[in-house]
Parts: sequence; C-alpha cells; structure tokens
Amino acid sequence: MTTRLPYGSWPSPISAQDVAAGTTPVGGGTFVGEEIWWLEGRPAEGGRLTVLARDAKTDQEPRELVSSPFNVRSRVNEYGGAAWAAIQVGGTQKLVFVNFADQRLYLAGADGGTPVPLTPDSAGTDGDPAFRFAEIIEGTDPRSVLAICEDHRTELRRYIVAVPLDGSAAQDAQKLTEVTHSSRFVAAPRLNPSKTRLSWISWEHPQMPWDGTELHIADVEAGKAINDSVVAGSTTESVLQPEWLNDDELVFISDSSGWWNPYLYTAATGNRRALCGRAEEFAGPLWTVGQSWYKAMDSNTLLLTHGTHGSALASLNVSTGELKELPLPFTRLSPCAVRGNQLLATATSLVQGDGLRLINLESLEAINVSLALRDLPEPFALPGAEAMEFTTTDGSPVYAHVYAPKLGDLQGQEGELPPYVAFVHGGPTSQAFAQLSLSIAYYTSRGIGVVDVNYGGSTGFGRAYRQRLNGEWGVVDVQDTVAVLDGMVAAGLADPQRLAIEGGSAGGWTVLSALTTTKRFSAGISRYGVSDLVGLVRDTHDFESRYMESLVGPYPEAAQLYAQRAPINHVEDISCPVLLLQGDQDKVVPPAQSQVVADALAANGIPHAYVLYAGEQHGFRRAETIINALETSLGFYAAVFGFEADVPVLDLS
Repeated sequence: MTTRLPYGSWPSPISAQDVAAGTTPVGGGTFVGEEIWWLEGRPAEGGRLTVLARDAKTDQEPRELVSSPFNVRSRVNEYGGAAWAAIQVGGTQKLVFVNFADQRLYLAGADGGTPVPLTPDSAGTDGDPAFRFAEIIEGTDPRSVLAICEDHRTELRRYIVAVPLDGSAAQDAQKLTEVTHSSRFVAAPRLNPSKTRLSWISWEHPQMPWDGTELHIADVEAGKAINDSVVAGSTTESVLQPEWLNDDELVFISDSSGWWNPYLYTAATGNRRALCGRAEEFAGPLWTVGQSWYKAMDSNTLLLTHGTHGSALASLNVSTGELKELPLPFTRLSPCAVRGNQLLATATSLVQGDGLRLINLESLEAINVSLALRDLPEPFALPGAEAMEFTTTDGSPVYAHVYAPKLGDLQGQEGELPPYVAFVHGGPTSQAFAQLSLSIAYYTSRGIGVVDVNYGGSTGFGRAYRQRLNGEWGVVDVQDTVAVLDGMVAAGLADPQRLAIEGGSAGGWTVLSALTTTKRFSAGISRYGVSDLVGLVRDTHDFESRYMESLVGPYPEAAQLYAQRAPINHVEDISCPVLLLQGDQDKVVPPAQSQVVADALAANGIPHAYVLYAGEQHGFRRAETIINALETSLGFYAAVFGFEADVPVLDLS
C-alpha cells in the first residue's frame, strides 16, 4: 500500500550517526605469506589510519599492526597515498609505514609492537617536517627500501630515495641516498625483477599528472639510477602506472590516443606498442600516489579495469590484445594484488558499498575482507543509481548518476515533485561513480533526490571531455550542472522551485560560481570551497599551485579573468541561502576562503550559516564532524524548502 508524505519529511531509518559510524575508510591491501594486510580508517579516533592483518583463508578477527597514536598517512603532495608496504627483512615480513604527525618512515613487525624509526626527525621550528615519504617498495638490495622523498630542507625537491632498514638514517640524514635526480614531482618507482633497471614517472610545473608526465627508465648501478632516458610521455601526454612484466618489458598507461589505454615498451628495441585501443579509460587522475588500475597476473596476462561511467574488470592477453571481460557486481574496482587465481581489490557495490574484496578469478566469487559500511540499512531505504546523459544548450553531452527519492512504498503528496540536490564533485579533475553512499541515502530516504554530476572536466570520458574545462572553470562546470537540472525538470523528475547544489573543495567553487552567475538554485552548500582564486594561487600547496593555469589562465597575466570569475567578487549576486562548512586546519583550501564569503554574505544581508570545525583538514574525517555537517545540511534544507525534519531547523542569519 502506498503512503504519501511530503518530500523531505519521510521517516528515514538512516541517521547521521549511522553515516559516520558505518563508514570506515578501507584502503588497498596485499598478500603477505598466508595473510592479507590492508589499510583501514578509524573515524572514532579522529580519522586515524592503521594497518590490519588476518589469515587469507579464514574470516578471523583482524589484528592491528599499527597502534595509536601512530597514524599511517603521507603528506607527499599534501594528498599523500601509498603510505605503507610489506617488506621482507632478513627472511621475515615487516611493515614499513609513514607516520602522519612527523612524516617519518617506521619499521614494525608482523605482530605489531613499538615501531622503530628509519628516517630522521625533520620537524622545523614551525613543527612542519622537512622530509616526507610515500610509495615504498623493496630496495635494490635487501638492506634498504626505495620511496618517494619530498625534501623541504632548502628549495622544494622530490626524488626517489634509498632508506636503510637498519635504522641508521634515523639519526643521520646523510645515510639517505638520492637514487634519482630530482624533479618537481615523481611517482611510481618500479624495479624490474632482477633490479637492474628502475622506472618512474615525473612531471614539472605547470602540468598536472593528467596533463602530461614523462616515463623514465634508468640502469641501476651501485644503488644509483644512471643512464636515465625518457621513453614515453610529454607535456601533452599523460603516462601512468608503469609496471615491469619481466626484465625487458614495461607496461604503462598513456592517453596519447585521447583515452588512457595500455601500452607495452620493450627496452631492448625501444619499441612501443598499443595493447588495447578503446574509447574507454583504463586509468584515472593521479591525485594520490600509488594508485592502481591494473596488475600483472603473469608475463603475458594483465588484469585491468576499463570503462566510462564506471569501471569493469577484464583480463588482457599481452601477445594477442584479446580482452576478456570478467563480469562482477561492482561499479568501480581498483586491483591491489594478485596471487595465483586470487585478486585482492577495492571495489564498489550498489548492494554492499565500498570494501576490500578477495576475488576468485575462476569462479568470480567475491569474499568481503573488510567493508566500509559495517551495518547496512534495509534495502527499502537505499536508492538505485541510474546513469543518464543530458545535453547543454550548445549540444554537448553531460553525464550524471541520478538517485531518486526512495523509502519503501512512500511517495510524495499528490501532484508534488521532489526537491533535488546536485552534487558536484571536487577535483575538479575527478569523477562521480555510481555508489552505495549513506550520505546520499541520508537524503533520498527522506524524500530528497540527488543527482551526481560529471560536468565537463571530469575524468572517465576521455581527454577531450577532460579538457572542456581548460580556461573555463566556473563556466563549463556551472553550465553543465544547470543543464542536468534543467533536464531533470523537463523530464518531470524534479521540482523547479526546490533545486539545490552542494559540493566540497573544487565542488564548492562550482557551488559558489553557480549561485553568483545563475538563478537556477534555491539553496547551496559549500564545503571547504574555493571562493578567491588569487588567494588560492597565493596560499595553496605546491601540487596545485599551478593548477589554475589550465583551469583559468596564468597569473598575474590573467588577473582580470581571475577577478571576473572569483565568486567572492560577486557575492552581491547571490539571492538564495548559503551554508558554508570548513575545517580550520585546511592547507589545501584555507579557512580564509570560506570566511571571506561569510563576511560578504553578512554584509549583503543574504541568509547564511558558517560552521568552522576545529582540527579538521581538507575533507572531514572525524565522526563528530561528519554527524554535525550532515545534520546541519538537512536542517538547512528544511529551513529553505519548508519541510519538517528529524533535526533542528537551521537558524540562518
């Protein structure tokens, strides 16, 4: 029997506490002997990250290898990634990891215990460490490991470093050996099986890794890289994830065709060969180092992901180029490790959410090792995800995933259309995937629809679609999001008077840009959003310090355009309520970016609220923050759209 209640006021069983408590970040894993080791977050411990271990064949309770207060997280490029590795030391598997607070490398045993530092304490007078490390691999000899080193001691430098495992460098930085020359950015160090060659990628300002990178191969002699040569990539070709098949053959991903596709380089001949040319993506944007889009099963077989709206798993015969699909119930996968016919991968399921899965490649049975959502709501409270294509006024396609309101058989009142919130992802060079998100279900189970927009500039649809945003940030992303909402209204799916937009970081920029340049939206929420481009260029970290050159233009040459685009200069054009959410320790988008908008909104008499969260950085990790941000957002929509909610209606000043 159908029950009708006003959209927004449905009695959802999903609380903000469920979202925060139920969502545990689960990272990549690896096989270690008969065990599986993986990265997992602890929201209740301030977002601390740890490494867990359990037997690969049994569903035993995992043990923790890194105890509090240690936090396994790197600050290389500020976004970090690849902060730990299982390394064989003297015939025994050990854990090498980066500790967030001091950015030192530590060595720990397979049974936990007190970690031993491998690199020096490099904190300066301001407490900021001069050395930062990531993407750890076994070294050129058993006595060391290789890693990316970000060196702030004088001018900023990044290179591949060798770190002795005996701890001698913990007190003496001279014991650290620079294996490669420095580049502005480096990633993906890989040794061939005999450890006679080293490969890696690098890029320089103003390129971002999706604009152009270079693939290096060098001989290894006495622990140093010599005879370095660039074998692929340029300022206009993005090369990612090199992996050795054997001592002579190197696989990598390149977008030289307009799509990130796999290639094979043979060092002996210098030949480069496309392995599988498709108008699909076999990789994505390198925001964090150590990302994995494929693994080698053997010297002639790759397990790789590919697709557009999402990613599917397939095996590729290197010799013939034959691609064999491996149908699995996931919308997105990232291969972590392969052993025999077993694949360890992080994967997204619309039924069970994100998690680390152990996949049998013969039967395609997937066993859950660890799930981000521990207690799943009943299916009646979870929305579906529909991939849809819309069209802009100039005929360009725009892609989105639509999550319609759903709570059992509940419907809105007769003749009522649901309010919809447009989610705009961060990056902006990123992609929204179909997912089981409790944050989305928090809205949809209350009768608020969500449409997750992949505006021009998003990845997943080729280099040309990615480059639609070049020089047009704040224009194309806004126009595409408006086109999606217009399409939803035209299709009779959304209430034209109750449309909202929300996003974080670069998504927050699109929110503020949309509110200052269009009248399409009735409300907007910006989480740690960019508002002042000049302030961003001056204050942001090195990795993104030249990002604006492609998105807007070079500064100060394009200063007039920067002023024209920046929402802070047009706050008087905002005519709807705004909610601003911000972390006070954010180094990517500093709090001043939100404060200046709040001040301007107050000066112009625009209803708004500004919440500053102590101790939060770029992206909210603490359970209490996640809870408050969600309830505040719902209370904001209740205030603007006029429905009754199970949280206090937000007081807007």
